[in-house]
Amino acid sequence: MNKKANTLLFVLGATIANVIVMMAIFLVLFVVFGKFVAPHLSPQANQIIMLVLFIGAIVLTYVIYHRVIGYLSKKIDMDKYFDPIFRPRKK
Repeated sequence: MNKKANTLLFVLGATIANVIVMMAIFLVLFVVFGKFVAPHLSPQANQIIMLVLFIGAIVLTYVIYHRVIGYLSKKIDMDKYFDPIFRPRKK
């Protein structure tokens, strides 16, 4: 495979993995919140906390993704296997 195909497959795989991790984190937070906290709060407070849980899942997913990519970039020579997504503009 060439570098462009490797890059495309990596981006697709990383995106799918990122979405799955985000859904899993949100589901865990949702179940914990629904089981322990939600019955004791008003519906308006539950709506706000659900939004906070969703945003928290996105942030936590970003942190996990950032650390995994940092670890992979230390272990794997990215320039050897992947084509740059953004190239500098030619003058």
